[in-house]
Formats: sequence, C-alpha cells, structure tokens
Amino acid sequence: MIRVTAFKDRTVAVFGLGASGLATVRALEAGGARVAAWDDSVAGRAAAEEAGVPLVDLASADWSLFAALVLAPGVPLTHPEPHWTVEKAKAAGIEVIGDVELFFRERAATCPHAPVVAITGTNGKSTTTALIAHILGSFGNDVQLGGNIGRAVLTLEAPAPDRIHVLELSSFQIDLAPGAAPTVAVLLNVTPDHIDRHGTVEHYAEVKSRLVANAGATAVIGVDDDWCRRIADTLEVRGRPKVRRISVRAAVADGIYAQDAKLYENGRERADLDGIATLRGAHNWQNAAAAVAAVEALPERFHAGGDLQAALRSFPGLAHRLEVVDKIGPVDFINDSKATNADSTEKALASFAGDIYWILGGRPKAGGIATLAAYFPRIARAYLIGEATDAFAATLGESVPFERCGTLGAAVRRAADDALAANRPGSVVLLSPACASYDQFRNFEERGDAFRHLVAERVAGRASA
Repeated sequence: MIRVTAFKDRTVAVFGLGASGLATVRALEAGGARVAAWDDSVAGRAAAEEAGVPLVDLASADWSLFAALVLAPGVPLTHPEPHWTVEKAKAAGIEVIGDVELFFRERAATCPHAPVVAITGTNGKSTTTALIAHILGSFGNDVQLGGNIGRAVLTLEAPAPDRIHVLELSSFQIDLAPGAAPTVAVLLNVTPDHIDRHGTVEHYAEVKSRLVANAGATAVIGVDDDWCRRIADTLEVRGRPKVRRISVRAAVADGIYAQDAKLYENGRERADLDGIATLRGAHNWQNAAAAVAAVEALPERFHAGGDLQAALRSFPGLAHRLEVVDKIGPVDFINDSKATNADSTEKALASFAGDIYWILGGRPKAGGIATLAAYFPRIARAYLIGEATDAFAATLGESVPFERCGTLGAAVRRAADDALAANRPGSVVLLSPACASYDQFRNFEERGDAFRHLVAERVAGRASA
C-alpha cells in the first residue's frame, strides 16, 4: 500500500466506497489524515463499516472541515450533472480529486523521478497496459500494474527509482487527476464514448489529451484518428513532451508503423507478430507498437538487452479480449465480451477473414452496429441476444442471416451447432457483443465467464459422447 501523506493532520472527505475508495481511505489514514467516508449505497456503507472505515454522512456534514473531496471515478463529476458531493465541495471551495491524483502527489513528494507509464484511449488500453508490464517484467524489472486494470493504484507498492508503475487510466480517472504527470504517456485512440459522462466528444478528447500533454518525457500517440492526430501535432508544435507516433495505416517518421503483423521503425523491422494469437488483428498491432514505443522511451537501463521478440511471443493476453477459450474440431471459440461498442467489435471482425458465427447484443449504445456493415460479408450467421435484438435485426436485414436467440446460452448452442455442422477450417464462434452487458449480466466479465462456461460444457459433452 502507498501511504498518502499530502493531507497529514487534515480531514478528507471520501465518497464512493468500492475497491478504490476503500484503498483510498486506508492510504490516507496511513499517511496521517483523518477521513470522513460515505457512499450512497446502503450495501457499500455496510461493507465499509465492517472493514472499519469511519463513516460520516456527508449530506449533513460541515464541509468547512474538509481539505478535499476524493471522489470515486464512477461518480459523475460534470455530466449529466455533478454529483451532490461535488456541488457541496464547490460551495465549500475545496478541490475534487481522485485516487490517481493522490498517487502522483505522493510520487512528487517522495520520489519524483520514479518511472511511471500511463496508458489511455477509447479502445485497447487494457491490452496495451498489460503488454507493457509483461515486456518490462520479462526484462527483469520490478513492475507494478494497476489503475483501471487489476489493482487500485494506492494498493500498489510505493514509487521507487528502480520500480516502474504501469497504469491504465480511464477518462474518469484523468478528469480527477490534474497532477498526473507520468514519465511516458500513451494515447491510443479517441472515438465517441462516455458522452453521457463528458457531455461532448470534444470534452472527452480534451480530457484524454491532458495525460499526454503532462508527460514528463515522452508522449506515445496513435495517429490513425483525427482527434489524436491533432493532439500529436499540437504537442509537437509546443515542443514538449517528445512525441512518438504510432500507426497501422501509414509509415511514420517519428515512431512505429505496423503492417501485415510486423512492426517497423525508420524502415527497419522491429518485431514480428505473425502467429501470436494474443496479438491478432490490426488493433493489436497498434497496441504492440505503442507498447514497444513506451518501453523504449523509458531510461535505457529498463530495456537494454531485453529480448523483445521473446517477450511479445510469451504475452498471455487478457481475458475477454479476443480470448481463445477452446477449439472443437476446426472451430475456435473466441470470448471478446469486452467489446461493448461497435468500434471494439470492428477490431474483432477485422481479425478474421470469414466464417464468423457472431454472437452479439445486450444493452445497445448510441449508433448501434451500422458502422460494421463492411464486415457483414465475413459473417456466416449472427445470433442476437438481449435488448438490442430488434434494432440489430433491422440493421442486419437481408445482408446477414440471423437468429433471435434471446439468451447467451441459446446463442452459444445454436452457433456451435451451425459452425460444427459446416466444419470449415478457420471458422470461429465469436462473442463480440457491441453492447453493454447490463440487461442480462452485472458486467462484461460475468458475460465472458458465462460464455467460457457454456463452451466448456459443450467441450465436455462432446468428449463424453
């Protein structure tokens, strides 16, 4: 755990008592602060109380006693409207920050040159974060992985000169961390997302841009969308930080270009991704290019002599992100439950040439799946589930044969039957929903785990037969 000393002998309000909120309370108390913690949820308060967290009803508290409000990232800061605690903090004239801000303040106070790599973007940030940590770890470094992936940032080991923190940061976390200044910052891409929390795509992009603008040494930026290209150009004109561009569309003179499963820099091949199942598809080539650029932007002692090709080939990948669950005959069963919007699902569909038995649906997001029409010829059949069924059926129309399955269980059974009956090499049963999971599951992880279980049942049944 990281002791946060920035508020020693002062009182801090903490709202939102999930995993990161509880970690924040413990870190502040360990650093000598007094904490007034609260949560709107009765269950959340009960769990916190059981854990020994000091609860104070912030709705009736005297806010003049507080030095700051530490807000959980899932709580609205600005849109659709500020949470009531944010309004009270503004009225009291105190700052509203998050646990990531506390991390960077403690780093600045105790070990300002401790290396930190921070990664953001609409899509691909979890894979890129995990890959960076994997490469650095395989090179023998002390690596701490957390933030929006794995462990809450304040549960990690404290910053140190030879310890690298690799942090995935969401736009919500960046919005609450004005002092975030990583050694190397990565911005993969920007596409419209979380507009309900940021109001406009312009504001969403601006929040993302803060991370790379504040990088201490290098900003690694994917320049295949207009938003990020403009951000890279702006930083280059400003002259700091150093900008390294990443692309899967065109060669770049100041970064890494990915094409046909190979990474190139200045016309020289740097790495071969062919045959690495966990880095399949152009979107993962971008992730790999960003990871290599980020690792090599760190001081040389952290990467000199490392076997980059071996590190890439040993990358285990992440659950729910084009995860190969199993294989039955010629059919791969792919869990891409993390694809909660059309842009993410596009990456999955682009990764396979054809014979895709596609399971999709759930709670739809704005725009639906109309943007995926170019990939419809690759779909052998679609299996619709959840609230999006009628809307997606209308979009697929006569272009793709489909079935209304309702539930994931029914969809997996029907897709497996059809794919195995066709018996075509290279075919896949692909769960890539292009939707949120909340109509039938608590989160995308639960949905992906259910898919895994259904596939395991099918494998077991086939074995017993």
